Amino acid sequence: MLRVILVGGDKTVYFLTRQLHQDRHHVTVINRDEAGCNDLCRQTAATVVHGDGSQRHTLEEAGARQTDVLLALTPNDQDNLVACQLAKRVFEVPRTIALVNDPENEAIFKKLGVDQALSKTRILSSVIEQQTEFDEITNVMPLANGKVSVSDVRLGKDSPAVGKRLADLELQPNTLITSIIRDDDVIVPNGDCELQEEDHLLVLFTPENFDRDIKILTGTKH
Repeated sequence: MLRVILVGGDKTVYFLTRQLHQDRHHVTVINRDEAGCNDLCRQTAATVVHGDGSQRHTLEEAGARQTDVLLALTPNDQDNLVACQLAKRVFEVPRTIALVNDPENEAIFKKLGVDQALSKTRILSSVIEQQTEFDEITNVMPLANGKVSVSDVRLGKDSPAVGKRLADLELQPNTLITSIIRDDDVIVPNGDCELQEEDHLLVLFTPENFDRDIKILTGTKH
């Protein structure tokens, strides 16, 4: 069992918290928003700390000295960098991972000691630039030692998901469509978003749900 601290409070943090708990890891979430903290307490089994994850006393309260991994996932690159540096230098956390919102900061984070810097912008850009003649599914990135993967799924004209709202797809709870790339635009979807032919879906899968949910999206089993 790993002891993990997540710094941030958006839906990504919620879904990661749920997945890590299912994998029997201990999760502590640091969130600046009091209402967000209350929601996380109600919706997850995580330990939730109200505070600023880029502050030493907050990390101390969250148990950073006993933590195996810290993930900084706020929309502010400076806060993510400071949280990782404090975790590494002050609390000797073995592994730090930061979300990099500005891809130009990716190399800087690594030079300044962050073990792994993830740029969503760079990942999405690489998907957009791929040729449209590729297969329906392109694996983009494995996460959590292969327990979760991010894949680009293209919807063809015969895909059963075309014309349906996300809320109407019977996907497993652990499968998450995080983004839709449509005509070079990136859409952060909600349940009312209707899928269209040639949409590229950036989908978070767990291995046990992959075949079932790919069939729902594309009509074929892989």
